[in-house]
Amino acid sequence: MAHPYHHALSSAKKWGGTAEDFLSLHSWFDESKLITADFRHRALRHHAEGIFMAERFFGHVMTISTGCIVPVRLIGEQHVREDLGFIPGFADWIKAIRPEPWMGRAMALHRLLDPFEVDAA
Repeated sequence: MAHPYHHALSSAKKWGGTAEDFLSLHSWFDESKLITADFRHRALRHHAEGIFMAERFFGHVMTISTGCIVPVRLIGEQHVREDLGFIPGFADWIKAIRPEPWMGRAMALHRLLDPFEVDAA
């Protein structure tokens, strides 16, 4: 699916209510398109951990316009399955990222300390 609205229409078909009932949750999953406008944006939230993160932002359930209560996790699972065909774990995304040398570089902490600073401890 290309747009959060289409996911929202799918949710309304499945659980009732209107697309507007579900649009904020589906938009949250795709907000990472602000960072990169291709499929790689999905690495941020399109996985099992991202679905649980959605519960922290939206609560465990949503009450839609019909009064029906729908678990947020089920809506998140629907979104990810519609986009990817299954629900990967975050580790599945990480395995697909090719490590680059700059990713592992770190400056030694002792180089960051002021050599004239006296440790009071």
